[in-house]
Amino acid sequence: MNFDLIVIGSGPGGYVAAIRAAQLGMNVAIIEKESLGGICLNWGCIPTKALLKSAQVFNYIKHAEDYGIKVAEPTSDFPSIIKRSRGVADGMSKGVNFLMKKNKVNVIMGTATLARGKKVVVTDAEGKKKEYTSDHIIIATGGRAKELPNLPIDGKKIIGYREAMSLPTQPKRMVVVGAGAIGVEFAYFYHSIGTEVTIVEFMDQGLLPREDADISKELTKIYTKAGITTKAGWAVEKVDTSGDVLKVHVKAKKDGKEEVIECDVVLSAAGVSPNTENIGLELLGIETERGMIKVDKYYRTNVSGIYAIGDVIPTQALAHVASAEGITCVENIKGMHVEPINYDNIPSCTYCWPEVASVGYTEAAAKEAGYEIKVGKFPFSASGKASAAGSKEGFVKVIFDAKYGEFLGAHFIGANVTEMIAEVVVAKKLETTGHEIIKSIHPHPTMSEAIMEAAAAAYDECIHL
Repeated sequence: MNFDLIVIGSGPGGYVAAIRAAQLGMNVAIIEKESLGGICLNWGCIPTKALLKSAQVFNYIKHAEDYGIKVAEPTSDFPSIIKRSRGVADGMSKGVNFLMKKNKVNVIMGTATLARGKKVVVTDAEGKKKEYTSDHIIIATGGRAKELPNLPIDGKKIIGYREAMSLPTQPKRMVVVGAGAIGVEFAYFYHSIGTEVTIVEFMDQGLLPREDADISKELTKIYTKAGITTKAGWAVEKVDTSGDVLKVHVKAKKDGKEEVIECDVVLSAAGVSPNTENIGLELLGIETERGMIKVDKYYRTNVSGIYAIGDVIPTQALAHVASAEGITCVENIKGMHVEPINYDNIPSCTYCWPEVASVGYTEAAAKEAGYEIKVGKFPFSASGKASAAGSKEGFVKVIFDAKYGEFLGAHFIGANVTEMIAEVVVAKKLETTGHEIIKSIHPHPTMSEAIMEAAAAAYDECIHL
């Protein structure tokens, strides 16, 4: 069978690319080996947010008296929380299936392998093979949990994010290795429902070590106050899984101090590895670097007609990035005038509590790039809306170029700040200056007016601080 476009993988990059291609009149097929929506929708972005919402609701109930409401002591039902999360994911997957039918995208279930002559061989669940051809093929096979050499994932005692969303019973003690987005989100969830959590992070800065230093410091302080043990600047040497109780051997980078942490399960949250093995890259001579597929600004590989998007290329491993790459790739294939993606204006969101959101330069990176900067901070403790909501933790931090007023970066930590960061993304896209933010009237009382106040603080014009 011949198609105008074949997309391998139905995650947020693949299915979005397929729909956009269909909208542009192409005859499209999408190949998926498991469930429509890929890892993000079925085992990542969506179900984790469902878990985190359950944890947030549980915390609200536990602190109901802070809002003048008296309730009986609540208890969490771990199996029911997991069941709800899986139900949300299943519903979203069915939604993607509906979109495929609506847009007349051909869905082919099976495992795909690239072949010579712009062909794709698909092996179904019964082992039967079928060959398809297309002038254009997009590789969107996504990623999986990264395995550390001394932390092999067995799915039971040492688990990845996938197993963390479907454990049969709630562990009493958990060690989370890695303090990136995956690590801090699961740490918040399990701690909230009563698991004793320790986070071990190799980098020195603290939780979310790739964020602005002020964000890392604030989140580390909040987690420590909540009772989560955080060990930044420590390395996991080995994990003894021989007994019922796991023994995690850790070592401090600074002074060589060694400790053993006992727990019931270890969550490896060390990042994501690309799914680029055994899909025919070597056969076609498609160039890679450190396991990632090399592409140009329109996602073309070195082999004509073959493209790659999402977690398999060396850009930010984020769902919204993959979706944008898919649309850009397809529109370029159709000969449209397409502006390449600006990877300096990609928002990053972490859905722990309080939430973290950022875009652009950190303060340190801006200085390293040679900018003379103006920095403004506005704490949510000075926000009327935050006080009314009982969510005074955190702040908004903004960074401007002192010479021209260019919006260089923004870093938020607080309640629902992931809903606020888009304002800065749009402002940066439109080349908005600090003074234009200050003079843009923000509604009161809202959390978002903290952006205006922080911008004003950068120019010594802040009213409420």
